[in-house]
Amino acid sequence: MNIEVSQVVLNNGITFLAVSTGVMVLVVGGFIIKLLVDLSKLAKNANETTLLLNTELKPTLTELNKTLKSVNEIVQNTGEGMGNMKLGIENIFKKTKLVSGTVFSAFLKGFMGAYTLFCKKK
Repeated sequence: MNIEVSQVVLNNGITFLAVSTGVMVLVVGGFIIKLLVDLSKLAKNANETTLLLNTELKPTLTELNKTLKSVNEIVQNTGEGMGNMKLGIENIFKKTKLVSGTVFSAFLKGFMGAYTLFCKKK
């Protein structure tokens, strides 16, 4: 009888082990199936997102490219205008120097002429 009790206990332990292993396999299998379904949905959404980006992003990029070209042209035109303005200011300064030099030399000549005139009278 002692052997029969240990046999029954052993059978109960093995039965419990088999049942718990089966339940664990079912639970893990359920999670794996859920994971595969979620991965399938993710792949489908990624594909839709890629298609949406391809259809929406291409026109946006071409428009952005046109805008950048336009801004580049404006900057280049502004740079050319600034260069022309710089040349104009340089020309004004050169002419102003020339005029001021001429006026100063004329003033010196007049002053020297008046000085020599007053110096001769004495």
